[in-house]
Amino acid sequence: MSRIDKPAGTTPGDGAGGVGPTHNGAPETAPHHSGQAPVVDSASLLQGQRELFIQHQGQRYRLQATRQGKLILTK
Repeated sequence: MSRIDKPAGTTPGDGAGGVGPTHNGAPETAPHHSGQAPVVDSASLLQGQRELFIQHQGQRYRLQATRQGKLILTK
């Protein structure tokens, strides 16, 4: 996965770089400094949907956005 450097004065998800879908539709992570976990915007994961499934080590997890704007991850 390639990263796009975020221009100064922009925020993640504003279309100016940093966070958004890659050319293959996969979410892209924001630039991060060594030792910190990457940040992925939830909107880029959900892509307009209220839920998605994440496959992790042979297990399927459900990520759901609530009407109150919270996220729920269940197995």
